[in-house]
Amino acid sequence: MIFIPLPFVVALLLVILLVQMVRRNEADLRENIAFMLLIAAYALQSVLIGIRWGYDVRAIMPFQSVLATLIAPLAWIAFSGLTKEPSAHRLASLWPHLLPACLVVLLLIFWREPVGPVIILVFLSYGAALLWLALAGPDVLVESRLDGVLRSYRSLLVTALAILASPVTDIIISFDLEWTGGTHSGAVIAAANVLALMLLGSAAAVASETAASDEEEEDVSHAQTTPRVTSEDSAVAAAVDALMTSKYLYKDVDLNLGRIARRLGLPARQVSSAVNRVHGSSVSQYVNGRRIDEARRLLAATDEPITRIMLDAGFLSKSNFNREFLRITGLSPKAWRRKYRPPKGTMLAISLPGKGK
Repeated sequence: MIFIPLPFVVALLLVILLVQMVRRNEADLRENIAFMLLIAAYALQSVLIGIRWGYDVRAIMPFQSVLATLIAPLAWIAFSGLTKEPSAHRLASLWPHLLPACLVVLLLIFWREPVGPVIILVFLSYGAALLWLALAGPDVLVESRLDGVLRSYRSLLVTALAILASPVTDIIISFDLEWTGGTHSGAVIAAANVLALMLLGSAAAVASETAASDEEEEDVSHAQTTPRVTSEDSAVAAAVDALMTSKYLYKDVDLNLGRIARRLGLPARQVSSAVNRVHGSSVSQYVNGRRIDEARRLLAATDEPITRIMLDAGFLSKSNFNREFLRITGLSPKAWRRKYRPPKGTMLAISLPGKGK
């Protein structure tokens, strides 16, 4: 019977995930390159782990160490890239993140003892940085498409926690090697690799910016709102309203907070705070409310298929459209059309029932 280590299966699944991302038409390969490199790194690491623990090839361990010090920086680069406007000079600022890997290479050549602690320190540092980034709330991901920003935010949290958990795994393995000679290390590695698959599944969802899952979303940033609304907040929120009304900006399926802020010439955080305080919702919920209003108008006034209306209103994902429509109106799009569409030959009422925020 042929023995296939579990990490090899994980690597295969990651490769399939990577191929799907490359082939997906809506994904911009240049914008998603960091996430793709992250998945590729995890796939390669899974292969190395399978060789090391499946076949006890210890010579592979230096390659594992170097690759490990690239994975955490890649995660940081990928997610931090969603917090700022793409720049042609961004690649020039990435070189410091290669320093941990360079340091590990030098240590492997001249002094191997500190390699383990250095890798643990790298993961703890980048994990803490990702967690600190997440504390700012979902609107910090200004370059993430509003149609799926909450899932992007969840993926950021999962990634931060998983990277912070990785040093714990290394410590457990070290103790196991010292106390039992590595009796349980294989099982620990296998479990950690499955966790890595879950992590990369989330990261891939962010990279391709698919819509959130069908489960009900909770607006994380809503808990951070304050009831105090300043005149400046009102002015910014009014400017956002005017932009949506005059330019129909909500119809852009790739719309994100960064793009709105750039159109207004304001910092993204200022726009997010103003919308949050004035409307009592995140920017994504505000824009989705506008989209649902447009969808209801089209459902009542036209014979267009619901999928066509979904796209015209600014949604890219059917699951997200259905979930938001149900949240705001209490009905599915099909049921709403059946209930509220006027008989042929009658004039459509100007005000729509159940208007969302």
